[in-house]
Amino acid sequence: MIYTVGHISGAHFNPAVTITFAIFRQFPYREVPLYIVAQLIGSVLASGTLALVFDVTPKAYFGTVPVGSNGQSLALEIIISFLLMFVISAVATDDRATGELAGIAVGLTILLNVFVAGPISGASMNPARSIGPAIVKHVYKGLWVYIVGPIIGTIAGGFTYNLIRFTDKPLSEITKTGSVLFKSRKTTK
Repeated sequence: MIYTVGHISGAHFNPAVTITFAIFRQFPYREVPLYIVAQLIGSVLASGTLALVFDVTPKAYFGTVPVGSNGQSLALEIIISFLLMFVISAVATDDRATGELAGIAVGLTILLNVFVAGPISGASMNPARSIGPAIVKHVYKGLWVYIVGPIIGTIAGGFTYNLIRFTDKPLSEITKTGSVLFKSRKTTK
């Protein structure tokens, strides 16, 4: 699905990722509010469609609600959103990476995150994914966790990747002349 609209919208389905891209100047600030509104409307419409098509009981709620404490879910959402944004930054924004594999790398990261954090937090990683069902079904328990956690996690993930991305040179060019660590020591003296 993401690849079908990637050339039009940049495949922005996640407000936390959109905000992070804007912070690191990989997305224009002026477009952020419009994208976030579109992401939230899309989530509400998708959630409304699910609620109309299926008989959703309170036990079968399709949103995200903390199973453990809010603190546990917040910590997990920060960690898994960090990992998601780190991978997105590495494969989708760094032109030294193989772009054709970006979808696979991001998809596998989401899968791993769901396996690890899903049983505790629901593994949202996306504020819109949690806000839409909450609005449609009026379930707001712990919703703040799914807004704050992914935003903190994605900003930290984007910051960390940008911190370690020390050069725009391709890896093959860096390794021609020897160790990266040795080379950086020589230039700092």
